[in-house]
Amino acid sequence: MPRHIACLSFDFDTWSGFAARGMTTPTPVSRGEFGVVGAGRILDLLGSRGIRSSWYVPGVVIETYPEACERILAGGHELGHHGWSHVPPADLSAEREAEEFGRAVESIRRLSGQGPAGYRSPAWDLSERTLGLVLEHGCRYDSSMMGHDCQPYFARRGDRVAADAPLVFGEATDLVEVPISWSLDDHPHFEFFRSGGAVTPGLANADAVLGNWIADFEYMRRSTEWGMLVYTFHPYVIGRGHRMLMLEKLIDRLGRMGAVFLTLDQVQQEFRERVAPGQT
Repeated sequence: MPRHIACLSFDFDTWSGFAARGMTTPTPVSRGEFGVVGAGRILDLLGSRGIRSSWYVPGVVIETYPEACERILAGGHELGHHGWSHVPPADLSAEREAEEFGRAVESIRRLSGQGPAGYRSPAWDLSERTLGLVLEHGCRYDSSMMGHDCQPYFARRGDRVAADAPLVFGEATDLVEVPISWSLDDHPHFEFFRSGGAVTPGLANADAVLGNWIADFEYMRRSTEWGMLVYTFHPYVIGRGHRMLMLEKLIDRLGRMGAVFLTLDQVQQEFRERVAPGQT
C-alpha cells in the first residue's frame, strides 16, 4: 500500500546562527530573538492539526530559552541535536568539535531526561569526524546530507575525495541518513542577508515557494510506493505572518494529498524495518 511521509522540521537557532557569523550587534541578535515568538505560533498551529514534528536546537539556545524548549517537548515533538554553538563542525578543531558535541548532548539530556535520537549539523556542513561522534553518542540518525530527495539511506564515512581522482567510497555505517535539501528549506527562499559586499536577496513570494514544495510531494507520490520529504523551517523565518499562512496552507494541502506526518526519528525507525544495513 502506498505510503508518503512529510516531515516538518524546525531549526530553532534564534540568535546563535548570527553569532556564529560574527553578527553580535543588537539588531541581528533581535532578529534571531523573533524566533521565540515564531516558535510559539508554530507550536500553536501544529497543536491545532495534531502534528508531531522534529526540532533541532543548539545547546546555547536550550540554555538561553529553557521554557520555550520545554514547550516543544510538552507538545510531543522531537528534540534533536544541533550542536552547542551554531558554528559548523567543518570549521571546528577536532578537540572543540568533540567538546561541543558532548556539551550539547548533556543540555538535551538535562532538559528531556534522555539523549537525542538524531543529529543535524549547523549549516549542514559535517567534518570528517562528525559521524563518528554521532555514533559514539548513541544517535540513530543524521539529517545533514543530500544524497537522495525522498529515500533515507545508510550513511558512509571515510570517503576519500580529491578534485583530480575518482571518489573512493568509505564504509557504510548503521546510521540512517534522513536527507534534506536547500530547496525545501525556508531560509534561502525568504531571508535577506547583507554581509560585507555580498547580498543574499531572499524575500521570495510565499505562494511561489509553496507551489514548489507541493510539486515535490506530488512527484514523490507519482514515482515511489514509499517515500518521505523533509521540510526545514527556522522559526524566525517562517514565523512571519504571511509565511505562517503559507505553512498552514502547506500542512492542509499535504493532508488532502494523503501525507502521513512523522518525526524524523519515526522515519528512521520505519526505514530500518523496511531494509537491512548495506542494502541502500
